This record gives sequence, structure tokens and C-alpha cells, in this order.
Amino acid sequence: MKTFALLVGLLAVASAEWIDIDWSKVRPIEDFDHYWARLPAELQVYRHMRPSARIVNGQEATPGQFPYQIALLSEFLTGTGLCGGSVLTNNYILTAAHCVVSGATTLATGGTAIIGAHNRNVQEPSQQRIRFSTSGIVRHPQYTPTNIRNDIAVVRLNSPITFNARVQPARLPARSDTRQFGGVIGTVSGFGRTSDATQGTSAVVRFTTNPVMTNADCIARWNTVLIQPQNVCLSGEGGRSSCNGDSGGPLAVQDGGSLQIGVVSFGSAAGCSVGMPSVYARVSFFLGWIEANSDFVARP
Repeated sequence: MKTFALLVGLLAVASAEWIDIDWSKVRPIEDFDHYWARLPAELQVYRHMRPSARIVNGQEATPGQFPYQIALLSEFLTGTGLCGGSVLTNNYILTAAHCVVSGATTLATGGTAIIGAHNRNVQEPSQQRIRFSTSGIVRHPQYTPTNIRNDIAVVRLNSPITFNARVQPARLPARSDTRQFGGVIGTVSGFGRTSDATQGTSAVVRFTTNPVMTNADCIARWNTVLIQPQNVCLSGEGGRSSCNGDSGGPLAVQDGGSLQIGVVSFGSAAGCSVGMPSVYARVSFFLGWIEANSDFVARP
């Protein structure tokens, strides 16, 4: 019976319809007006510049290194935006609100989550492409397109994810975990841009590492308006950072395995390799909201 059940599961994955994507029509979410509308006035001067745009000074991941990583394609009336995200459960993904919201109340019209991909352009055996609808998008109710607070969302997929060696849910902090992780090495991953000249995004998963900062140290580089307890920051030392196309993706630390502590929210509009800290929504701060708006159950 177990063998039969496994065979049925494998056949279900093999027979799933492959969703073709015209990558020439996909742009990093940072190319959209609503990404900039939420940033403060002093950063608007950089809007039409072309800063270094990629997981900067990082490296290509090994296949399956980040089994919780997804590429999220959100469809708006103005085009399709590329973001990152992480597998929350077999029904839900976790991402940034600005990846799925284009106005005060305007959600993406739908989209596709690419799960289990190393090279998102190739029909890999482990890869799943699952659609989602507007009705599946839940963004934090206190997020608006004119601020960078509460930048978090969950998305229910139209059909369940099938877990395998390269597709696994992210492990989030327990309810009782109050650690701030200052000084711990963090890893951010994604499919962001790799060339300013071509404006192309990375076909493969890339990552970079740096120490997680205390909020006090991060405030010293940014300010108390932008950095609040709901944020966590990753040092920009060595020009290493998340960047365009990486929004919504996971920041993780090693703690008996990967532990996701952040969701990519914003970085310096002056450029991703200028050494400024990249800023994330702190997962532990929003843990109760994530539980209340998905089928995720946090550890005690």
C-alpha cells in the first residue's frame, strides 16, 4: 500500500501541467512604481539611476541548498514582477507585501510560484510551478504602498506543493524564541539581477552571507524611522547584499539547520554594493500574524 501511494504521488507530480513563462516580460519588482512609492522622499532621487543590481558579491548555490527558496512571479496590470519567497507549508508561501500589492487596495491579479528550482529556466525534475489567485493573497492589514512598515504577506497556492529532497518548508523561530541574532552569520538567497548592462536576472539561485546586525547598530547606519523592532538587518560589509529581484526572499541563520529570521524588504537605493545594511521584516515579530492567516503552526 505504501509503495502504491508513493507511485501515485510521483505520477501526480510527473503529470502536472508545466507552466511556460516568457521571461522577457518579467521584471524585478523594484522596476515598478509601487516599489518606490513606499520609500521616503530622500531616496526618490535614486529612482531612475541604475545601481548595482543582484545578490551582490555572492555565489551560485548548489542544487537543493535552499529547499525553501521560491521565485515568485506576481502579475499586475503594468506587467509581471519577480520576487523571492519561501515555502511556508504545502499550501502557503511567505513573501513581502510589496511583492503582491501595487496600490492601497490593489492586489496582484494572480501569478506563479516556482518551487524547487535551481535553474528556473529549466524543466527540472524537482521543480514545481503552481499558480495562485488574487483570492489567495493576504497582505498585512497595516501595510500600505506609501510606507515600509509591516512588509509581509502570505499567499495560498491553487494546489498543494509536493515536498521532495529539493522542496521543503522553511523552519521559522519558535514562539518562545526572543533572540535578536546580532553577530550571527546570516545568509540571503534569491534570483536577483546579475548584470546592470543587460538588466537580466539570475536564472540560478545565488546567495551571500554577512553578520546579522543588532538593531542599534543598524539604526546608526539608517535611522529610527526606517529601522524598528519589526525589522532585522544584515551587514553590507564587503558590498555583500540582497538586491533587485530578491525582495520577499528569505534571510536565514544556521541553528541546528536553516532558520528563517527575515523577509527581504528594502536596501539602499544608492546601490546594493555601497555597504549599507539590507533590511528585512523580522519573522518572529510577525509570527502570530503568519499563524492567524495561514495553516502554519509555530513551535511553542
